[in-house]
Amino acid sequence: MKHFDWWLPLKHNVTVLRLAGLWPKNEAYEKNMYTFYAIFIWVLLTGSQNLFLVTTIYFTYDNLETFTQTIVITVTDVLTSFKIYIFTKNIRLLKGLMINLNTDLFQPKNQNQIDLAWISLNLWKMTYAVFNMLAAASVTFWMISPFLDNSFRTGRLPIISWYPYDIKISPFYELAYIHQCLASYYLGAAIANIDMMIAALMVHIGVQCDILCDSFKKLPVLKSTGKTEDDFSKNIITCVQHHKQILSFAKSSNEFFDKILLGQFATSTIAIAVSLFEMSLVDPFSGTSLSHLAYLSSVVFQVFLYCWYGNEIKLKVSTFLSSFA
Repeated sequence: MKHFDWWLPLKHNVTVLRLAGLWPKNEAYEKNMYTFYAIFIWVLLTGSQNLFLVTTIYFTYDNLETFTQTIVITVTDVLTSFKIYIFTKNIRLLKGLMINLNTDLFQPKNQNQIDLAWISLNLWKMTYAVFNMLAAASVTFWMISPFLDNSFRTGRLPIISWYPYDIKISPFYELAYIHQCLASYYLGAAIANIDMMIAALMVHIGVQCDILCDSFKKLPVLKSTGKTEDDFSKNIITCVQHHKQILSFAKSSNEFFDKILLGQFATSTIAIAVSLFEMSLVDPFSGTSLSHLAYLSSVVFQVFLYCWYGNEIKLKVSTFLSSFA
């Protein structure tokens, strides 16, 4: 059969990560222009944004309204920075997983197994599109919130943030506004594509379980059609080796994203609680309320994403085990 490239459906995901400075050409970051580009874009957008937000919290911690408005974005941005750090730190491990997944042992053996694979991969592609739209909508609503309630006339930025200059004086206000827009869209794209790459690892684990289950189901058929005992034994051995490789792949995947998931669930709980509290303090039809609603939708979808794909793996493993009980 023609070689099945497991990572071809993730081409757009990889392209966005490369543009974000999170996907070096080789196995890891080297001393080249791409690494310089990655560091520059991180310092210019992510590092500076986090610095300004943390400084804002320091100066406004005694003002409950300002504090709650700032803490939501700060928690999200700090989490994204943490995700970026873990992702880039373990990029060699991730690329190793990509190479291992395209080995012969993980290849589908028939058209039915290819069809099983595309069912899960097409669902992932649809989820990828929905999540990116939610992330883009969340950032967009947040960025245009000063225009929705006309507060931009008073010099309010989309994100309450401290700057080392008077932002109410033109062109400093415009510069700060542009900086927040660029930083927010960058962070939104980074977090959405990192999350979807993690989801892709879960999808591939589930697909391999489907393929292994299908291979085992066909073993009795092979034996009854006149295959020799040696042929049957070879297929059994191949299935056992495949099972071991799936366990190894799952273990390495868990090493790659376990800290990211821990940080996601911890900070998402805080972000959801604070956002709901903030929404109770403002006009439900105001720009601030709409921006928080869009943000909540994307955060809830993030949590749902991990739970859904994790549960899918659990169900597929249970189905595989029950078929031989």
